[in-house]
Amino acid sequence: MNEALLWRRGRRQYSRPGGRRYRAWLLPLLIAATLAVASPTHAQQPPDTFRWMDFHSPKDQDTVIWVTRSLQVENWTAIREIGVKYDAALVVTSFRATPQSLPAADTFSIWSVSLTNHAVTPLVTGIKLRILDWERFADGAPEELTVLYDNCLDCAANSYFTAIYYDVSRHNWATRWMRGGQGVTVWSANATDGSWTQMYAVVAEGDGHTELVTWNHFDYGKQKPPQDMLYRYDRDPVSGIDRTALLSGQEAGNMKHRLCSQDVVQGLSRGLDSPLCEQLFPHPERHPVTTPPANNRGRSAPPGVRH
Repeated sequence: MNEALLWRRGRRQYSRPGGRRYRAWLLPLLIAATLAVASPTHAQQPPDTFRWMDFHSPKDQDTVIWVTRSLQVENWTAIREIGVKYDAALVVTSFRATPQSLPAADTFSIWSVSLTNHAVTPLVTGIKLRILDWERFADGAPEELTVLYDNCLDCAANSYFTAIYYDVSRHNWATRWMRGGQGVTVWSANATDGSWTQMYAVVAEGDGHTELVTWNHFDYGKQKPPQDMLYRYDRDPVSGIDRTALLSGQEAGNMKHRLCSQDVVQGLSRGLDSPLCEQLFPHPERHPVTTPPANNRGRSAPPGVRH
């Protein structure tokens, strides 16, 4: 899948010089000095009730200033994104350790910022944020913004997946399937010796919702039989609560086949070309077709030659 760093189109980041606090009268000058950001390569239209702020637009400056003041005691050097739904802002910031540090080493943080009382809630922190697409994880539920990110740069990094949604009951943004402060582990750089095969995908179901599926296959050689762990992540359509289910039996077998046949949401998967799939579900060998067509009568002529 495309794992380029995805920021949103046509807006500018709002930088804090040196990561220091600043006075309110400096805000217009700082906003005017912001930098352009890159366009995403994979994005559907967000829900009608959600809108990304345009740092160029005068009508969005009140929100930008409100968010900046709310975050002034937090640790960041640039505001990358501000999205608004109802009375809460979804904010992405970055932190650069020194002016000489490479941009790839920036850490990011995602925050929920109240637009009524300046309350700030940290959601996720990591590196290499990839903003993906809006997905629906329960039939009839609102769409949620999906993201991938890593936990470190110069290490055997893990990649995590989560969905960010507006919590109507609490009037703020929240994340799904969190454990130990991180989302679902979908990829690990430690799986390098061939005994551990991993893959994941967002799978579309017939009722219109999607679900995240991870598959980890462990091969123990002659020591013991191989072990498969398939997990499905979605939400309960009635309560809205996050669900995590370990698949087994026929359900697990059907899901393996779907993953290996790449019956998944385009662009939201990795590892589906694994040799494990060819081993479990080999494609029938194709032989060249030598039978002449039914209307062949043993006559032929080069183009342009009359009989």
